[in-house]
Amino acid sequence: MQQHEHWDILLSNQVDKKAFIETILSGNSIGKLSTFNTKTGILFSDIAIANFIKKEYQYDSIVASPETTRKLRTFSSGERKKVFLNYCIQQQPDFIILDNPLDHLDINSRKSISIALEALSQKVQLIQIVNRNTDLHSFIPNKGQVLNNNFLLEELKPIKNTQNFNFDTLPEAFEPITFNDSVLIEMNQVCVNYLEKPILRDINWTIKKGEFWHLLGPNGSGKSTLLSLITGENAKSYGQELFLFGNKKGSGESIWDIKKNIGYFSTAMMDLFQKRDSLEQMILSGFFDSIGLYTQTTNLQKKIVNQWLQLINMNHLKNSTFNQLSIGQQRLALIVRAVLKHPPLLILDEPVEGLDDENAAMVTQLITLLSQKTDMAILYVSHRIEPNIKPNAIYELTPQTTGSTGSIKN
Repeated sequence: MQQHEHWDILLSNQVDKKAFIETILSGNSIGKLSTFNTKTGILFSDIAIANFIKKEYQYDSIVASPETTRKLRTFSSGERKKVFLNYCIQQQPDFIILDNPLDHLDINSRKSISIALEALSQKVQLIQIVNRNTDLHSFIPNKGQVLNNNFLLEELKPIKNTQNFNFDTLPEAFEPITFNDSVLIEMNQVCVNYLEKPILRDINWTIKKGEFWHLLGPNGSGKSTLLSLITGENAKSYGQELFLFGNKKGSGESIWDIKKNIGYFSTAMMDLFQKRDSLEQMILSGFFDSIGLYTQTTNLQKKIVNQWLQLINMNHLKNSTFNQLSIGQQRLALIVRAVLKHPPLLILDEPVEGLDDENAAMVTQLITLLSQKTDMAILYVSHRIEPNIKPNAIYELTPQTTGSTGSIKN
């Protein structure tokens, strides 16, 4: 049987991943990867899947899985990756680049994809690119790392120890948001259905001031739906026993009455900041909940932002263009932006996804310190169990045919 040369590559967040992948696909690699220069490859990634979904929508076509008569977007995250992987195989490439294939997947889906990739390695060459050591695959013998934009494949080295934050004092809020009740969110027997399809059933959950929760559940279990209830954006919340910051949903409050109490981070937010705002300007915009800075700021607001930048050891970068910083630096800054006002509730939706080990350690350290030094309730959403994240309790969604149910685990 023909032996295929596979590579497992650990990529630093300092590397321009898009350019690195393009270098391989265009046959311009150097060093050990130059053996792929005469071969034809295809990219398997979340971005490739998103672009494929756009094309299917644009041309009203079913290309990835014609035998099922279903468009790619109709599958769950895990199924979507399997279907698109089969599509990549059908194109009969010499090699497939796997860009973080396990990202955004629950534990069972990660196992399933890993098994599929090991079987695939018997048929086609694989180049897996990941950011976390734990995502490297044991069945791939050749391993290396790329640390900068010379794209040179180097020997794997131990993870660097990240610096500690000096978190003795926390910068004060410019206009602190006060909420006197201990209960922030209360759900009693909340149910959500879409087009007669049950999503959530009999959800009972109370979030109190200062609590640190981990929201857990497999792909398609309704986590995004549950978050949209908490942020007040889901129309299905009307007429239910849902109380947001002391008011029953639909009792006359505006969406802004709800949102002012919430600091929110998601990886999708990084795509919103594409202008050439400086790091300092981007964080200052958090005082006004705007994408970009269009309002004159005060000296006190600038002082508070600079205190935060000193806290996360990024004050020397305050005049740097935000979208040219490393991914880890951008995540830290966006989390700081979310906590500027010391909101009663901080929602962190997959804050470490796509980060390398060093940057993930920095972000988890900041989250842990926020949980220890503030009375904000923190709602942390992730499929990954990070060793440095220690929530008070887990709220776990379990899919059922009648809609996902929730349970509390301490």
